[in-house]
Amino acid sequence: MGKGFCSLIFSALLVPGFAQAAGDSVVSDSQGVPVDPVIAAFERAKAQQDWAGAAAVARVAVARAPDNAEYHNRYAFALRKGPKPDMDLVFKHYREALRLQPEHRGAHEYIGEAYLMVGDPVRAKEHLAVLDRLCLFGCEEYDDLKKAVAAYEAKQR
Repeated sequence: MGKGFCSLIFSALLVPGFAQAAGDSVVSDSQGVPVDPVIAAFERAKAQQDWAGAAAVARVAVARAPDNAEYHNRYAFALRKGPKPDMDLVFKHYREALRLQPEHRGAHEYIGEAYLMVGDPVRAKEHLAVLDRLCLFGCEEYDDLKKAVAAYEAKQR
Protein backbone atom coordinates (compact mmCIF):
# COMPACT_ATOMS: atom_id res chain seq x y z
CA MET A 1 0.00 0.00 0.00
CA GLY A 2 1.51 3.32 -1.07
CA LYS A 3 2.16 6.29 1.21
CA GLY A 4 -0.34 8.46 -0.65
CA PHE A 5 -3.06 5.85 -0.35
CA CYS A 6 -2.47 5.53 3.41
CA SER A 7 -2.89 9.30 3.73
CA LEU A 8 -6.09 9.05 1.72
CA ILE A 9 -7.45 6.34 4.00
CA PHE A 10 -6.70 8.27 7.14
CA SER A 11 -8.12 11.46 5.66
CA ALA A 12 -11.33 9.65 4.78
CA LEU A 13 -11.54 8.26 8.27
CA LEU A 14 -11.21 11.71 9.81
CA VAL A 15 -14.13 13.15 7.86
CA PRO A 16 -16.92 14.11 10.29
CA GLY A 17 -19.81 11.69 10.08
CA PHE A 18 -17.65 8.95 8.61
CA ALA A 19 -19.15 6.23 10.80
CA GLN A 20 -22.69 7.07 9.83
CA ALA A 21 -24.66 4.95 7.43
CA ALA A 22 -23.96 5.28 3.72
CA GLY A 23 -25.71 8.32 2.33
CA ASP A 24 -25.34 10.34 5.54
CA SER A 25 -21.80 11.50 4.84
CA VAL A 26 -20.69 15.07 4.32
CA VAL A 27 -18.74 14.48 1.10
CA SER A 28 -20.48 15.08 -2.24
CA ASP A 29 -19.66 14.15 -5.81
CA SER A 30 -19.52 16.60 -8.73
CA GLN A 31 -23.33 16.60 -8.98
CA GLY A 32 -23.73 17.31 -5.27
CA VAL A 33 -24.84 13.76 -4.47
CA PRO A 34 -23.64 12.68 -1.00
CA VAL A 35 -20.82 10.13 -1.11
CA ASP A 36 -19.76 7.94 1.79
CA PRO A 37 -16.01 8.63 2.22
CA VAL A 38 -15.40 5.02 3.24
CA ILE A 39 -17.02 3.68 0.09
CA ALA A 40 -15.10 6.22 -2.00
CA ALA A 41 -11.75 5.19 -0.45
CA PHE A 42 -12.67 1.52 -0.81
CA GLU A 43 -13.54 1.98 -4.49
CA ARG A 44 -10.24 3.75 -5.18
CA ALA A 45 -8.33 0.85 -3.63
CA LYS A 46 -10.49 -1.69 -5.47
CA ALA A 47 -9.85 0.06 -8.81
CA GLN A 48 -6.12 -0.47 -8.20
CA GLN A 49 -6.74 -4.05 -7.02
CA ASP A 50 -5.16 -3.01 -3.72
CA TRP A 51 -7.04 -5.60 -1.70
CA ALA A 52 -5.01 -4.98 1.45
CA GLY A 53 -5.78 -1.27 1.24
CA ALA A 54 -9.47 -1.91 0.55
CA ALA A 55 -9.62 -4.36 3.46
CA ALA A 56 -7.92 -1.83 5.76
CA VAL A 57 -10.47 0.84 4.90
CA ALA A 58 -13.38 -1.54 5.42
CA ARG A 59 -11.94 -3.08 8.61
CA VAL A 60 -11.73 0.34 10.27
CA ALA A 61 -15.20 1.19 8.98
CA VAL A 62 -16.68 -2.02 10.43
CA ALA A 63 -15.03 -1.29 13.78
CA ARG A 64 -16.50 2.22 13.85
CA ALA A 65 -19.91 1.33 12.40
CA PRO A 66 -20.59 -2.36 13.18
CA ASP A 67 -24.26 -2.07 12.16
CA ASN A 68 -23.46 -1.08 8.57
CA ALA A 69 -24.16 -4.06 6.31
CA GLU A 70 -22.39 -2.50 3.35
CA TYR A 71 -19.15 -2.13 5.29
CA HIS A 72 -19.26 -5.81 6.30
CA ASN A 73 -19.99 -6.78 2.69
CA ARG A 74 -17.08 -4.75 1.34
CA TYR A 75 -14.70 -5.98 4.03
CA ALA A 76 -15.51 -9.60 3.17
CA PHE A 77 -15.18 -8.83 -0.55
CA ALA A 78 -11.70 -7.32 -0.11
CA LEU A 79 -10.58 -10.22 2.08
CA ARG A 80 -11.87 -12.73 -0.48
CA LYS A 81 -10.05 -11.03 -3.35
CA GLY A 82 -6.73 -10.93 -1.49
CA PRO A 83 -3.91 -13.41 -2.09
CA LYS A 84 -4.59 -15.70 0.91
CA PRO A 85 -8.15 -15.14 2.05
CA ASP A 86 -9.19 -16.18 5.54
CA MET A 87 -12.46 -17.77 4.43
CA ASP A 88 -13.77 -18.06 8.00
CA LEU A 89 -13.45 -14.28 8.33
CA VAL A 90 -14.92 -13.78 4.85
CA PHE A 91 -18.01 -15.84 5.73
CA LYS A 92 -18.31 -14.17 9.13
CA HIS A 93 -18.62 -10.73 7.54
CA TYR A 94 -20.90 -11.77 4.69
CA ARG A 95 -23.18 -13.45 7.23
CA GLU A 96 -23.17 -10.33 9.37
CA ALA A 97 -24.05 -8.19 6.35
CA LEU A 98 -26.97 -10.52 5.64
CA ARG A 99 -28.04 -10.58 9.29
CA LEU A 100 -28.15 -6.79 9.27
CA GLN A 101 -29.75 -6.54 5.83
CA PRO A 102 -31.27 -9.88 4.72
CA GLU A 103 -32.10 -8.58 1.23
CA HIS A 104 -28.60 -7.23 0.49
CA ARG A 105 -28.21 -8.41 -3.10
CA GLY A 106 -24.46 -7.82 -3.26
CA ALA A 107 -23.83 -9.86 -0.12
CA HIS A 108 -25.92 -12.72 -1.52
CA GLU A 109 -23.95 -12.67 -4.78
CA TYR A 110 -20.57 -12.50 -3.09
CA ILE A 111 -21.22 -15.09 -0.41
CA GLY A 112 -22.39 -17.39 -3.21
CA GLU A 113 -19.09 -16.80 -5.01
CA ALA A 114 -17.25 -17.47 -1.74
CA TYR A 115 -19.06 -20.79 -1.39
CA LEU A 116 -17.88 -21.71 -4.87
CA MET A 117 -14.31 -20.86 -3.81
CA VAL A 118 -14.54 -23.46 -1.04
CA GLY A 119 -16.24 -26.06 -3.24
CA ASP A 120 -19.80 -25.74 -1.94
CA PRO A 121 -22.05 -25.17 -4.97
CA VAL A 122 -25.16 -26.25 -3.04
CA ARG A 123 -24.89 -23.28 -0.70
CA ALA A 124 -24.01 -20.99 -3.60
CA LYS A 125 -27.23 -22.07 -5.31
CA GLU A 126 -29.19 -21.30 -2.13
CA HIS A 127 -28.07 -17.68 -2.44
CA LEU A 128 -28.82 -17.75 -6.16
CA ALA A 129 -32.38 -18.80 -5.28
CA VAL A 130 -32.64 -15.89 -2.83
CA LEU A 131 -31.47 -13.50 -5.54
CA ASP A 132 -34.03 -14.99 -7.91
CA ARG A 133 -36.74 -14.01 -5.42
CA LEU A 134 -35.26 -10.58 -4.68
CA CYS A 135 -34.72 -9.65 -8.33
CA LEU A 136 -38.24 -9.97 -9.64
CA PHE A 137 -37.28 -8.61 -13.07
CA GLY A 138 -33.67 -9.78 -12.95
CA CYS A 139 -30.58 -8.01 -11.67
CA GLU A 140 -26.84 -7.96 -12.19
CA GLU A 141 -26.14 -9.80 -8.92
CA TYR A 142 -28.35 -12.73 -9.98
CA ASP A 143 -26.82 -12.83 -13.47
CA ASP A 144 -23.26 -12.73 -12.13
CA LEU A 145 -23.78 -15.48 -9.56
CA LYS A 146 -25.64 -17.63 -12.11
CA LYS A 147 -22.65 -17.33 -14.48
CA ALA A 148 -20.23 -18.15 -11.67
CA VAL A 149 -22.22 -21.26 -10.72
CA ALA A 150 -22.36 -22.37 -14.37
CA ALA A 151 -18.61 -21.85 -14.78
CA TYR A 152 -17.93 -23.78 -11.56
CA GLU A 153 -20.11 -26.67 -12.73
CA ALA A 154 -18.47 -26.71 -16.17
CA LYS A 155 -15.03 -27.05 -14.53
CA GLN A 156 -16.27 -29.97 -12.42
CA ARG A 157 -17.26 -32.01 -15.47
